[in-house]
Amino acid sequence: MFDTLGLIYMTCWCMMLFHPLHADIQCMELEAQESPIRNVKMNWRKMELSWESSKNFSKYKCSIMDMDMERVQKEVNSPLCRFPVEQYISLHKGVFFTIEVPNTNTSKSCTFNPGGTNGSAIVNFSCVIYNISFMNCTWQAGKNAPGDTQYFLYWQNSRDDKEMECELYFKDENGRNIGCRFQNVTINSEKAYFLVNGSSKDSLIQFHDEYIQLYKIEILTPPLNVTANCAGDSAGCVITWQPPLTSHVENIRCFQYEISIQNKDRSKEAKEDAPLRVRNNSYNFQNYNKKKIYTLRIRARGKSCLISSNWGEWSEPIEFGRGKDYFISVILFLIALGTISMSVLQYCLCKRYCSVKSIFSPVPQPRDKFNASTDEDIQAESVNLTKKSCTEEITMVEEMT
Repeated sequence: MFDTLGLIYMTCWCMMLFHPLHADIQCMELEAQESPIRNVKMNWRKMELSWESSKNFSKYKCSIMDMDMERVQKEVNSPLCRFPVEQYISLHKGVFFTIEVPNTNTSKSCTFNPGGTNGSAIVNFSCVIYNISFMNCTWQAGKNAPGDTQYFLYWQNSRDDKEMECELYFKDENGRNIGCRFQNVTINSEKAYFLVNGSSKDSLIQFHDEYIQLYKIEILTPPLNVTANCAGDSAGCVITWQPPLTSHVENIRCFQYEISIQNKDRSKEAKEDAPLRVRNNSYNFQNYNKKKIYTLRIRARGKSCLISSNWGEWSEPIEFGRGKDYFISVILFLIALGTISMSVLQYCLCKRYCSVKSIFSPVPQPRDKFNASTDEDIQAESVNLTKKSCTEEITMVEEMT
């Protein structure tokens, strides 16, 4: 039979928590007569199970179990049972709890069952934290959800924080919410609570809720200030870096690093060298050859503390080795090539637009006064020759009278 007061209480509590949830509480007695245990209530935030009893029992046994068969049992001497808050039991799969009086037949069992159309709740819910304080959550619509179903995400970073609705949804081609982006996310030691509700004009939509330890879903940023200082073949190279930035951990001993050093001149068929793993913030690379070029990348993961054990993002590759000499050679080659090009261009322009004679005009020679005739002598001789070749004739004409 239904426990009316318990049902009313749970319904009111669900309406206050984030958004109205469609669920039923069904209680039954394991004995023929009516149980003295009544008004069963459950405060999911505080994980407190309470009830009233018409008889003064000195001890009770209470237990709570989710549908994954994870059971928590306690013995108390009053009608109030507090379960560890770190149990973080989700509600969307249903919850089963019992109250028993030892050495008697008195007991009461209740089940919390989500309401709504089967298969209408979201599936494949997941979240990821990146760039220190950004979080993306995504999901897919339930296979039996009506076409007009719209989903809404609410979350609570800790039990003491205020619940918040998503401010920036991702939508599919039909305008349905399929994800959300959060900013300024801070990772706490407690688990965060997520709830995705749905609404439709055609039917009730089942909800999905989940507790997530935020540090486990964080993608660590690359290590900072990666440098390689090389003194010579014998001394090797000292590689140093700083830990990645996080919003909740500053202890440098909480990280493990993976270092990838590859010979850039290796053939395409050759295999890459296996990455090295260290716990410190420096590494001495002994196999350094100054005649080669190396590429260096580093990434991090949590080895202890509240840090994700998954490898984070690789740092940007940096090169070290003979890079400086190679750079100077390239510069000298470019300078020589430019000089040759300018010379060829000048030659072509001169050949096209300039005369060789005007460029290389004859140089005047000094006059030889002893062996060569002067210009004046040549002109005088020419004049004399002209005069000698002329004969003067005079004709006299007399007038006849």
